Amino acid sequence: MTNISKHKTRQVRVGHALVGGDAPVLVQSMTNTDTADAGRTAAQVFELARAGSEIVRVTVNTAEAAAQGPRIRERLDAMGCDVPLGGDFHFNGHKLLAEYPDCARALAKYRINPGNVGRGAKRDEQFATLIEMACRYDKPVRIGVNWGSLDQELLARLMDENARTAEPVDSDTVTRQALVVSALESAERAEALGLAGNRIVLSCKVSGVQDLIAVYRRGGDGNKRHRGFHRRPRGVAPGGYRRHDSYFADPGARRGPDARGHGRSGVAPDHGLALVLPDGDRLSGLRPDHQYHFPGTR
Repeated sequence: MTNISKHKTRQVRVGHALVGGDAPVLVQSMTNTDTADAGRTAAQVFELARAGSEIVRVTVNTAEAAAQGPRIRERLDAMGCDVPLGGDFHFNGHKLLAEYPDCARALAKYRINPGNVGRGAKRDEQFATLIEMACRYDKPVRIGVNWGSLDQELLARLMDENARTAEPVDSDTVTRQALVVSALESAERAEALGLAGNRIVLSCKVSGVQDLIAVYRRGGDGNKRHRGFHRRPRGVAPGGYRRHDSYFADPGARRGPDARGHGRSGVAPDHGLALVLPDGDRLSGLRPDHQYHFPGTR
């Protein structure tokens, strides 16, 4: 039997579930209900957990949704379902966590997309508030960067730097680089704000399987994989990417293609996961219409 070498990863606790380290592969899914409807959302979470999902993420995008977070947790507990709930936040997440502390307590993990936190000066302030809430309630954070909502200021900076080089690379390569830099810079800022390294999960979500593989191998393989970066990102000490490398080498990484569609299209994530899981992945993401494909992700 072939021995597979895996990246060393820190272990992150999400409720009672463990991500990374020597923990087995963990399956996560996400609801597609209106979170403000506590009954329907709790019922779907229950079905997903029964089908094999070990963490379930819900959208927390409105005050009504945040208000129902504790009710969903209570309904699940009453049904004997202890699956951890993750909260998916967007532009107003900093406000919702601050204004609805019961929701902040009920969730087992917060998901932050650096591209959706805010623009300009507001971005740093709002990101800091989200991290402050995670520290206050002792919650892990998944820093999830998306190809479709990438920080445009960062992407423009890397595109400009690429254009000034003697041998510029294509735009897709720069975009993949920007995904990694966004995740790493955000992780470093979260630690600087007080969030422990073993409370950080990283992800770069890409629909294309080949892009997914390139992004995670670039993020996890160390300095030799960073030769495509032309300048240091802000906040990186001179001498290379050693500090940044530690994030993809140590924290638990959620990896998985962006699963979309219905029916047999759920097979596509399995193919992508088969290629990246040997690199040390611990957490995959599938949408609720793929719930019967959970066994295949293992």
